[in-house]
Amino acid sequence: MRLYDTDVFTTIFGFLCYNAFMESLEKFGQPIMETLSSLFRSNPTLATYYTTAARWIFVGLALFILIKSIISLIGHKNPSEIWAYLRLPDGAVSPITHWENVLGRARSSDIVIDVMTVSRNHGTLIRDQRGNWRYNDLGSKGGSKINGHAVYQSTPVEMGDTISLSGAECILVPPSYQEKQENLKRRIYSSRSFMPWAPLVAITIFQFLTCIQLIAAEGAKLPISVLLSFAILTIVMWAYCAFLRIMSNRAFEMEAIAFFLCTLSLAVVSSSAPESTFKQLIAIILGIIVYTVLCFYIRNLDRGVKIRPVLMVLSAGLLLFNVVFGHALNGASNWVSIGGYLLQPSEVVKVAFIFIGAATLDELFEKKNLTMFMLFSIFCLGCLAVMNDFGTALIFFVTFLIISFLRSGEFTKLILILGGCAVGGLLAIRFISHIAKRFATWGHVWDFPDAGGYQQVRALSAGASGGMAGVGAGNGWLKNVFASNTDMVFCYIQEEWGLVIAVLVVIAIITLGIYAVRSIKSGRSTFYTIAACSATSLLIFQTMLNVLGTVDIFPFTGVTLPFVSNGGTSMIASWGLLSFLKAADTRLGASIAVRDESEEDDEMLMEDYLVQADMNASHDAYTNQEDREERLRRAAAGRRSSGKQSLDYDDDYDFDKTEYAQAASRRSRNLRKGDIEITDFSQLEDDDL
Repeated sequence: MRLYDTDVFTTIFGFLCYNAFMESLEKFGQPIMETLSSLFRSNPTLATYYTTAARWIFVGLALFILIKSIISLIGHKNPSEIWAYLRLPDGAVSPITHWENVLGRARSSDIVIDVMTVSRNHGTLIRDQRGNWRYNDLGSKGGSKINGHAVYQSTPVEMGDTISLSGAECILVPPSYQEKQENLKRRIYSSRSFMPWAPLVAITIFQFLTCIQLIAAEGAKLPISVLLSFAILTIVMWAYCAFLRIMSNRAFEMEAIAFFLCTLSLAVVSSSAPESTFKQLIAIILGIIVYTVLCFYIRNLDRGVKIRPVLMVLSAGLLLFNVVFGHALNGASNWVSIGGYLLQPSEVVKVAFIFIGAATLDELFEKKNLTMFMLFSIFCLGCLAVMNDFGTALIFFVTFLIISFLRSGEFTKLILILGGCAVGGLLAIRFISHIAKRFATWGHVWDFPDAGGYQQVRALSAGASGGMAGVGAGNGWLKNVFASNTDMVFCYIQEEWGLVIAVLVVIAIITLGIYAVRSIKSGRSTFYTIAACSATSLLIFQTMLNVLGTVDIFPFTGVTLPFVSNGGTSMIASWGLLSFLKAADTRLGASIAVRDESEEDDEMLMEDYLVQADMNASHDAYTNQEDREERLRRAAAGRRSSGKQSLDYDDDYDFDKTEYAQAASRRSRNLRKGDIEITDFSQLEDDDL
């Protein structure tokens, strides 16, 4: 059987591999498959023995892969990063651990200034990608000043500048060189490595044994494209991880989880619709490409923010195209036929919806930005309602609620929105026939085994027959039921792979959400934290609808299980949503969406260079390094004799260029407000500032 059945896939695949390579794989795999097929055909008991042993090996491998990845993911905390300090009016020094910070009297503020004249949310202090700081007054009653000058819009702030909030003066100062080194050490310690090699070996063994199991179950009927698809997925996994490891990445928990789930997806498609296996492989590869591109793209926050209007227009165009040219299937017109292949534009719009809903801190206080997001959300929900795709509409709506709460923190508005939509939902149940039928059987599908509960009754029966370890890939009967590998894939996995693996799949997706919530405290920008939390909330809620709908706890909505269900656009969207979680991972060397260690070191070296250059320009009288060191020694001795504590200068003080730059920069503060390096704030004298 030739693998290249369609011109479309031949064209796509031409960008991924050479035809000669594919032909060699086919020639290599065909004899192996024929040999194993004839062996199992001539010895039926051998196939039974293999399945009996292999299904427990599958359970063991799944436990090893997922538990190892899950424990590592939730066991490591994203380390806090100190970007600067703010000296408060009472003399206390508050570390600035985010790029975006609210200054105010409210307890919810990032930096609390407990002065009665200060507004609850007085202003924002924001660092951009290049390390520049800006302050923006949020319409406070008392106003704000920088170095005595009133400010009414976003204004640059230099290190050493005084920010006055209704008379409460705060001073922005940077961490010292030593503190930067300590911060870097803490990040290294907190960012323990999770190398991908052991999970990849386990996944590869899982894939190899799966191929043998499929041959044992299907025999000669199994297309060679199934084996080649697994082989290519194995190569892609190893190549991807090797490439990122060369780039010094050292945390692969999310990728390990996603690769395992994709392996299960390929196995489900191979046993239920083997002719679509290669199509699913292409979707996985495209998903990995989308994931990688998005991670690289949104590492630049400014670039990620600027593209949102473009995404809004493209998303609106896709949904309108779907409304006009949509193909009706099972009551919903959410499919578009292109070249003979059915696509779901709404799945792609999910990624754009998160992109558009996420916002930087300044944008959270802009009514225009919030209004645009609400209008876009209403437009999306309206289009989905016209398509009768109420399962996806429900996912969009819940995601909208989560994003709205993360943006505003107000429960009252959400309650009003929920109340209004509840009325709309009741009307939909009353007047839309296929939704009414699903709700009519909700909770008692066994009363309608051959009518409204036909799919769920068979899914529950098949899932129960799988037991703890399943009946083996290809040996189940649920594949004969419509939509078994999409809407009811949880029970499909339960039947062929067992309850243990099915539950592990759900736990793995929930773990991603737990990690997203934990990443909020160390998030660099609200854009990343909102995007990560809303994306994983979408994945978790969609998982709930699929799993609980299949087992008749929720109404049956017909949505897919992320990373697992058969479907190209669903797979690509799942990988795209995962990129937002990866972008929120600030562990050192963990994310391609965060600048790596070498770039941070370069930034610190550049800062030291600029301080040194400032010192040289401000102190022309110091003609050589020895004179400068002697002046520092005399200054330190004078401070000790006068009873003042020097800035952590010990008797055996090593006068290197960086520490000299710290002292010299303070002397030059009247000439230039620049980078004031401070080593110990607790011992800082008033006249030093």
